[in-house]
Amino acid sequence: MEYFRDRNRVHPIVYHLVWTPKRRKPVLTGDVAADCRHLIEKKCDQRGWHSYGPGSLLVNVWATASAAEVVKGCIGVTSHTLWNKYPDLRRIPSLWTRSYFAAPIGSNAPDDVIERYVHKQATP
Repeated sequence: MEYFRDRNRVHPIVYHLVWTPKRRKPVLTGDVAADCRHLIEKKCDQRGWHSYGPGSLLVNVWATASAAEVVKGCIGVTSHTLWNKYPDLRRIPSLWTRSYFAAPIGSNAPDDVIERYVHKQATP
């Protein structure tokens, strides 16, 4: 885990974030999935956040960034860009659901709680 440092702070704030496509549609496959991941990584780089790992997002953020801000930024950039690049996605009224899971790493959120949430989101 990397510590963020600036003039006044030193901290390791890492969020585990999970959100899913609207109506649990299997749209994140192949090139769409690769482009989505690239867009999220690019957004994180632009904001000075560090993202880790495939699948759900683990992101190391500055103390001023909330989990909601990270999700909103990633959802916004991916929705807009992917809709423009892949016209087939336009048949879905909205690419992402409004709900998401967020837990700070080190918060001792039990693994079974996270697994239950991910499983519940994955089943139609």
